[in-house]
Amino acid sequence: MSKLYILDGGMSRELVRLGAELKQPEWSALALINSPEIVRKVHDEFILAGSDVVTTNSYALVPFHIGEERFWKEGAALIARSGQLAREAADACQERKVLVAGSLPPIFGSYEPQNFDPLKVQDYLKVLVENLDPYVDVWLGETLSLIAEGAAVRTATAATAKPLWISFTLADDMAQRNGGEPKLRSGELVEDAAIWAASSGAKALLFNCSKPEVMQLAVELAARVFSNRRATLDIGVYANAFEGEQGDSAANEGLHKTRNDLNDDTYSRFACSWADAGATMIGGCCGVGAGHIHRLRQVLLG
Repeated sequence: MSKLYILDGGMSRELVRLGAELKQPEWSALALINSPEIVRKVHDEFILAGSDVVTTNSYALVPFHIGEERFWKEGAALIARSGQLAREAADACQERKVLVAGSLPPIFGSYEPQNFDPLKVQDYLKVLVENLDPYVDVWLGETLSLIAEGAAVRTATAATAKPLWISFTLADDMAQRNGGEPKLRSGELVEDAAIWAASSGAKALLFNCSKPEVMQLAVELAARVFSNRRATLDIGVYANAFEGEQGDSAANEGLHKTRNDLNDDTYSRFACSWADAGATMIGGCCGVGAGHIHRLRQVLLG
């Protein structure tokens, strides 16, 4: 990429804001089942706010959220619906080209690296990839907690020949926010993740669903690794706005409170620091809404 791309923000709170019901275990998948028109409206609002990329609402379309039986019975149709809604929104934009990123989530739960099952993961990823493929421009493996999850996404998407973006979620406890060596939630070092990414065939390495305070060091480290290895991957960031500490399973438990201090302007200042560190793809994750994205575009692109 030769320019800075503005990503979209978090889906769940925007769904709630526009009137959709969210509850566990289905989470954002419930909107695809009961109110797909609101999912489309969220995509439209992010595009109107300035997003160059919209991400399919397929994050919760895994057995962890919708159950094993429903996944095999209804999953393919719901996954395709998520792709179609994002594609229609992107194609409706007349002002600029908007890309659709196919969300490939951690199959066995967010922030749950210990649950990763290499023997089963491809069975589920295959359904996601096959049913999103007609609609998406790029693949986005997101909120991945360990390198093996990234490798699984690479394997699952290889035959499609579409660009692959890999996004890891970072440890963001107090030690990390005070300048600790950047690491994934699995404990693996960001340096090792960047080294893997540099030779993975991925087009971009991103960091998401972590506090904004830990992102800059990760971007700087990844940029150094890529420079040293003459790798040409883009680097991206989309942080969350969660309040307080997040435990290993906290991302799966419900609609968390968001920080009062992380308004549009504050988030934009963080974003400027990421761009200065080398990020060329910037958006938001949980709790970062269309207003934040609108301000991001104003600040970063004028």
